[in-house]
Amino acid sequence: MAGQVEQDDDEVIAAINMVPFIDISLVLLIIFMVTSSYIVKAAIEVDLPTAATGSDAAPSTIGLVVLADGKVQLNGAEVTLEQLPALVKAEVAKDSKVQAMIAGDRTANYGKIIDVVDVVKAAGVKAFALNIEREVTP
Repeated sequence: MAGQVEQDDDEVIAAINMVPFIDISLVLLIIFMVTSSYIVKAAIEVDLPTAATGSDAAPSTIGLVVLADGKVQLNGAEVTLEQLPALVKAEVAKDSKVQAMIAGDRTANYGKIIDVVDVVKAAGVKAFALNIEREVTP
């Protein structure tokens, strides 16, 4: 396949050997698959409430999390409620159609979650959703 065996050794083999290219491609694919599993696992564990009527997650550009201890995180970085309006307004200034996905731990204070919703709406975000896990129905 890579070349023909002939008696004349003076001829140049003009065929391309694809085996090294395929080997390198498969090694790169394996490396990508292994590293992508580590990227996915680098998330914050939140015990989300469940609902039977939940829909798939909407694409969001702002990710807000209210942890069980009441701390608030914006896109993975811990912020206070005083810092949150300025940061959300900066995101709205970049894109007026920005959406927010708000996740609250099941044991988090409900009032804290409502405070985050109020801040997001006051900052100009028109579309937001509360993150839940779907209940498994028998």
